[in-house]
Amino acid sequence: MSEFKLTSVEEFEQATNELLENGAKVGADAWQFRVKNQTPHCKFGEQGTCCRICTMGPCRITPKAPRGVCGCDVHGIVGRNFLRFTAGGSATHSDHGREICHTLHEADPNGNYKVKDPEKLIRIAKEWGVETEGKDIYDLAHEMSELALMEYGKPFGTQRFLKRAPQHTQDIWEREEIAPRAIDREVACSLHMTHMGCSSLPEALVRQSLRSGLSDGWGGSMMGTEFSDVLFGTPKPIETEANLGVMKEDEVNIIVHGHDPSLSEMICEYADDPEMIAYAKEMGAKGINVAGVCCTSNEVAMRRGVPMAGNFLQQENVVLTGACEAIVVDVQCIFPALGPLSKCFHTKFVTTSPIAQMPDAEYIRFNAKTAGENAKAIVKMAIENFKNRKPELVHIPHMKQKATVGYSFESIIKTLDKVTNSQVDQTGTLMPLWQCVASGVIRGAVAMVGCNNPKVRPDTAHIELMKKLIAHDVIIVASGCSAQAAARAGLMDKRAKDLCGAGLKRVCELADIPPVLHMGSCVDISRMMVLVAELAKIGNVNISQLPVVGCAPEWMSEKAVSIGNYVVATGIDTYLGVEPYVSGSTEVTGLLTNGVRDWVEAAYTVEKDIDKLGDAMLARIEEKRAALGV
Repeated sequence: MSEFKLTSVEEFEQATNELLENGAKVGADAWQFRVKNQTPHCKFGEQGTCCRICTMGPCRITPKAPRGVCGCDVHGIVGRNFLRFTAGGSATHSDHGREICHTLHEADPNGNYKVKDPEKLIRIAKEWGVETEGKDIYDLAHEMSELALMEYGKPFGTQRFLKRAPQHTQDIWEREEIAPRAIDREVACSLHMTHMGCSSLPEALVRQSLRSGLSDGWGGSMMGTEFSDVLFGTPKPIETEANLGVMKEDEVNIIVHGHDPSLSEMICEYADDPEMIAYAKEMGAKGINVAGVCCTSNEVAMRRGVPMAGNFLQQENVVLTGACEAIVVDVQCIFPALGPLSKCFHTKFVTTSPIAQMPDAEYIRFNAKTAGENAKAIVKMAIENFKNRKPELVHIPHMKQKATVGYSFESIIKTLDKVTNSQVDQTGTLMPLWQCVASGVIRGAVAMVGCNNPKVRPDTAHIELMKKLIAHDVIIVASGCSAQAAARAGLMDKRAKDLCGAGLKRVCELADIPPVLHMGSCVDISRMMVLVAELAKIGNVNISQLPVVGCAPEWMSEKAVSIGNYVVATGIDTYLGVEPYVSGSTEVTGLLTNGVRDWVEAAYTVEKDIDKLGDAMLARIEEKRAALGV
């Protein structure tokens, strides 16, 4: 076995610089150049102190103008902006979940989509009180999809999945009036509250931000996760590789990018089709290589072992290699810059969703009914484009790491069963994990999530914080771009156990796991909510008492704010490395970093110094342990 070595951020950057030089040959643009053109950023925007909700303005709050035209002060304006930001993220994640529910309705034994995990479907149906005995699995799938879609617009009640939380947490949500009702209602309510002439009280606006976030994490995202598992299979540990070196010089490279696995699953199906592989060989390639970017990459990696080319800020790099025949996208986090960039090379930039259409792209509208023919057309287009590659522009950085991915909640339970004494202990529970935490072998856990952001050195915070935390016997569960940063660095290689403290290293050896567990895409942070809920139950404590915190050190999107709000509202302290746009209001900042603790037993901490951020998380974990007496 070759000697294990992490890939450093400096090596990432060297590879990127070489790709930028490659792009310079053809006049290619990149985010590194656009950031310079946008700097310095608008300070009113960064502080959340400008309002453009009506046309009496836009109003900007300054010492000379402390109120907008309508009389709203800075605290109301910042609070409104924060709530609108949250609503945008909640709508986006939840719409992803809605599309998965629609795809489930199209499931057919002879169709494009099958039910790959019928046991999970039956389990959710029983959880929702649906009769399953004697039902055809596809009839049940269609019934469940209709019930799931009703969660978006039902006139009464709250989200079904809230019952998964411990009773203490449910009581908090009811007491504070933040238990989410219909998902779409919370988004609509947020927009209504922030309309001119409605709420300007910071407490009310922050409270609705928590409720709108919860409608995502315990509503839309959770349905996106659960029903994706039903359709495409519940992830279990699988070996893959990560970083740009997964692209191949002698094969057709198809990059899938975005968030919705309905498209990428079908692309993978047809890339594996013997007919398509034969066609690729006719065109002069040795085969077809599918690799991923962003959360779509996480989805196909954890179910199929498809390699991960990169995360958010590497999406242009895959084109800059000159070896990308097609970059095929669905929704969210896609740079419109990919269109003009692809025209500098031979790459086909293919958009597929009516809600993510972009200039300079080939648009092939994708839907569940025509999924097979759409995917086949896209794969064929990529194959036929192989001959247009310009050899002098091909430059694939030779760096990649091994990674074990796919630690769903269910697979974590199965992994723990391996280290349970089946003669005397109950299997199928989180008890072994709780015992490790209670005994101090593992000091705690951090849910590391979120994006990359050009405002901070990409990937650095994720990787350095993970190294620091695991050295202190803190296990990491990761999703989204954070998970990909870990994989690209080598922190999801089981050999990374040697970077851990003695306790965590022993756990990694016994359970045969890496110290950073890949839990999926950004919607799959809902898996983490189920994990902490069940861990709290097994330990007979409240979620807020667990030595667990959340961290998004490089976040950038509206979705991240929605995620942060539902994590905090679930009772988990959350640590940010990039400031949210609320600093212009002492009242809103005070609520988010302290005041909401009185409501939900958790709050935010913002710290841009990575080392201090890590210290703060470790201190909070130890504080929680001391309070528990463990």
